[in-house]
Parts: sequence; C-alpha cells; structure tokens
Amino acid sequence: MRIIVDADACPRAVLQICLELGEKYDLPVWTVASFNHDIVSKNHLTVGDDPEEADLKIINLAEKGDLAVTQDWGLAAMLIGKGARCISPSGKEYQPDKISILLEERALKAKYRRSGGRTRGPKKRNAEDDRRLLDGLERMINHPG
Repeated sequence: MRIIVDADACPRAVLQICLELGEKYDLPVWTVASFNHDIVSKNHLTVGDDPEEADLKIINLAEKGDLAVTQDWGLAAMLIGKGARCISPSGKEYQPDKISILLEERALKAKYRRSGGRTRGPKKRNAEDDRRLLDGLERMINHPG
C-alpha cells in the first residue's frame, strides 16, 4: 500500500497530512506534479506541463491496494478501476458505485459552461476539511479493501 498524491492542485495542508500519515504508518508517499510546482517529497515525480500528463503518470504508477488523493473525478474513476481507493482533499472517499454519478455531473456542468453558463468553484479549505482528510485516510489505511 502506498499513498499517491495528485499534487498538481494539491493544497500544502493536504500534502503535509499525507506525508505525516505516511511516516506514522511507514507507508511510502508518492507525489506527482508538473514541473512548475515546488514540492519536497522523498518520492516525487515531476512530469511535463501537458494537461493530462500527471494523471497518466498516476494511473501508470497506481496498483491495487494503493490509496490516492485527488480532486479529479475522472482520475479517481480510472484509479478505482485499477483497484486503488481514492479520497478527495476534503476527506470524501470516492465510492465505486457512486463515481459514475459524479462523472455525469461533471459532464453536465462542462456542457453548461460551454454554452455560456457559470458554475461555482470549490469552497475555500478549512480546518474541518483537514480533519476529515486525516480521519478518512487513517480509516482507509486501517481498513484496506
């Protein structure tokens, strides 16, 4: 089991929580980001700046039983398909039976935006998000599969 972090749009607090849990449970933490990020991690992979390059690297890196932290629903769906478990930076575990609903929602919102509509972005992070992520990741570590 490894913790893999989609570090391209990852808040520093999320990365810190992952690194601390990796150390606590003796799990390697892999971070993947494009070259224009300054991330200090023992297992950091830097990719180019193509839009999906980090996602492709994470998909190729992930194995069954790994834990991934990402806010990208499409990436989460691909990783779940490989047998990894995924959690959002706000601490919500992506469930295999619910991921298709999230993908449909994403497609509908994208279509709405293409037609000139505006959708809300993510809410500002707070301490509760950090607590939920910490609790959720620990639960996933302690109850694999």
